[in-house]
Amino acid sequence: MGAETGAGASAETATGRRATSLDTNYFMGMYATDSDPWRFATSAYERDKYVATLAALPRAHYTSALDVGCSIGVFTRQLCPRCDAVLGLDVVPSVLDAARVRCADRPNARFQLAAVPAEWPDGRFDLIVISEVAYYLDRADLARLVARVGSALLPGGDVVLVHWLGVAHYPLSGDDAAEGFIAGARGFAPILKQARTAEYRLDVLRSATSDAGAAR
Repeated sequence: MGAETGAGASAETATGRRATSLDTNYFMGMYATDSDPWRFATSAYERDKYVATLAALPRAHYTSALDVGCSIGVFTRQLCPRCDAVLGLDVVPSVLDAARVRCADRPNARFQLAAVPAEWPDGRFDLIVISEVAYYLDRADLARLVARVGSALLPGGDVVLVHWLGVAHYPLSGDDAAEGFIAGARGFAPILKQARTAEYRLDVLRSATSDAGAAR
């Protein structure tokens, strides 16, 4: 989830949005009194969105997937049958512990503490999922995230963006986050397909089949 940005993280713009990326303390605070504050495990919105996201994956199977901002691992677990290996990232140790428990019977799932984009895992991936994450970042960190993805995406790999479209105090709206990512990734992963509901948008990008198009 959001990169650490220090004391300025609480500042707001004139529109009421946070001026800078939400830091680790924000997410730790969200989970301090509620193990699932966004109802990933129980809400109909999340359930239906997961179904749509899995259906939107262009391939039946992937070698190595990265789930950025995996939280308690609900969607990570659902990805496991479609992938040889899945790595989930989050910034809150307790939620990664919960994700490990949830995926205990999925030996191809593993989890790592990382505040993206400042921190990023080693390795390369043919599927990178960024669901309900990019709008936590300001535009500078979004550009850094795009660069991280460009360097980690295997030739011919897919990027799946999913973002809620409601009004929030996050630095970016769902549309701003998705369009900003798409614009930044255009040189190495153009749009493959898109879908939109009243509540969220889903964008699938595919990298060039050669490393010549990858970001450096």
